[in-house]
Amino acid sequence: MLLLAPWLGRAQRLDSALVPLMPKVDLANVEVAPAANTKGWLLLDKDMQLELDGAIHNLYNFKFDKAERQFRSLRRRYPEHPLPYLLMGLSQWWKIMPTNLREKKYDKAFFAYMDTTVRKAEVLYKQDNENYEAAFFLSAAYGFDAHLNAERRNWSKATFSSRRALDYLQKSKQANGLSPEFLFGQALINYYQVWIAENYPLLRPVMLFFPKGNKQLGLTQLKNVADNGFYTAPEAKFFLMKILFEEEKNLPAALPTARYLANNYPDNAFFQRFYAMVVYHENDQVECERVSREILAKINQGMPGYEAISGRYATYFLGTIMQQRKQYAEAKDYFQRCVVFAESTGETSSGFCVSATLNLARLADDAHDQKAALRHYTEVEDKAERDTPAYREARDYLKTHKKQS
Repeated sequence: MLLLAPWLGRAQRLDSALVPLMPKVDLANVEVAPAANTKGWLLLDKDMQLELDGAIHNLYNFKFDKAERQFRSLRRRYPEHPLPYLLMGLSQWWKIMPTNLREKKYDKAFFAYMDTTVRKAEVLYKQDNENYEAAFFLSAAYGFDAHLNAERRNWSKATFSSRRALDYLQKSKQANGLSPEFLFGQALINYYQVWIAENYPLLRPVMLFFPKGNKQLGLTQLKNVADNGFYTAPEAKFFLMKILFEEEKNLPAALPTARYLANNYPDNAFFQRFYAMVVYHENDQVECERVSREILAKINQGMPGYEAISGRYATYFLGTIMQQRKQYAEAKDYFQRCVVFAESTGETSSGFCVSATLNLARLADDAHDQKAALRHYTEVEDKAERDTPAYREARDYLKTHKKQS
């Protein structure tokens, strides 16, 4: 997904005449250990993994200061190795993630760490073009760089980094048999190459330049990395959860991974709200209420990553639960707070905000407060996409009741 992000951003305006020239590459599922000199490869160093276990946990549990202290210690001992710089960059990445990648104050540090990762890895790769660990770091750094540049609509930079990431991914695949870490990028390409071609017809000409994918193989590889990786395991679990829930629409399959991430990283705002969403759709009201209340409590405490987007999720879920329990005053309060959270981030056309406003309109109508109902239904008509059930309900209500008022 990191490699394909630039093309997704341009999906609605590409045609075959605009397809950039990219080399056709082959990413066969190679899982035979190569005859490579692995001396100095930190990815394969079990003692290093034992040492960094706490730091990786702190990173994904949003204890960024603690994690970065350990990464800086690693950098002092291995100043010429790309690993500490990639980890420092990953720390910046997860500071951005809870804002749906909208927050820009960490961009400068993030891009600087990815650039340094590239420079350090290039030195190692030029010394030995069979240094597949160096190719792994080059692919990862360019992939993350491509993703954020695409989010920032820096298309030329995103395209360049995407090409470079794919090139080094092709080279690092030779080490698939050495460690599941090397399978991560290939797993995403295998899955998303097919998924994007199926869901974004305008991008099919671009997909011809990417390696032929296999969704089922990609999922199998991703589960392998999630179960057996170290550095890439949390990212693999994150993508596995999103794919199963969003793309495969398989809630029961997504639930165990979502629960694992939420329970093992209880202060990760992104994992918490995603888990709340999964259990909400599974109609587990007790668990959804528990997690949603925790999210709001952590927002009030000002914990890292707990911001308005997470608040929008939590208040909407709680409003719905209270409404189903016929606790209408509490439901109204939560829906109003959901709208406020959405307004604070400029996302008043989001599904949560529109649905919260629609429920406020229904509650007002049930309470015979026609003035408030008209106001809320007018907001729904303005915000909702045309020809959606919410828009039609608002239009029909306004058409009927404006004549009466």
